[in-house]
Amino acid sequence: MNKIILASKSEVRKKILLDNGIFCQAEPSKVDEEIIKRSLLQEGASPEIISKNLAELKANKVSNKMPEELVLGADSVIDLSGEIISKPRSRQEALDILRKMNGKSHFLISSVCISKKGSMIWNYTDKAKLVMKDLNENELKNYLSKISDKDLYSYNVYQIEGNGKDLFSEINGDKNTIMGLPITKIKNYLQEYK
Repeated sequence: MNKIILASKSEVRKKILLDNGIFCQAEPSKVDEEIIKRSLLQEGASPEIISKNLAELKANKVSNKMPEELVLGADSVIDLSGEIISKPRSRQEALDILRKMNGKSHFLISSVCISKKGSMIWNYTDKAKLVMKDLNENELKNYLSKISDKDLYSYNVYQIEGNGKDLFSEINGDKNTIMGLPITKIKNYLQEYK
């Protein structure tokens, strides 16, 4: 099995799949993530549950429209001491997020879900621990000045595959998990799927 529908417009996730020999067609789910995150947080959901639920919701929504296809949904959240850090909506917000994470450790949680006929048939959640260097204000602003608007608003505030790796003194976990797609587990599942 080497074809899947990706319920996302993420170019990074698409590239990871293609680099691993999995042909994918992108069909964004158009799920309003922020509303769902707020609702789950009010219910006391953990960051792992939020990530898993969003991945499942995305996969199931697209799977309902394409019931005979395998649909992959994915979601990543940053857990900073129990606080969920969302994608920035402005450069100022991105700077505020970097200031908040500066010199601290956090977890990046990535969940994936595969659905068929509108229901989840497999899921997996992985997490990586990252420790951000203690950077001064100029270093934070200099880092942000090198990131395009598209990248800044499409992903979390750092791109581990690019300049983002220089923000950290310690990275413990799978690079693909940090980039939003724990590909090894996906490949293992697809190889077993009949």
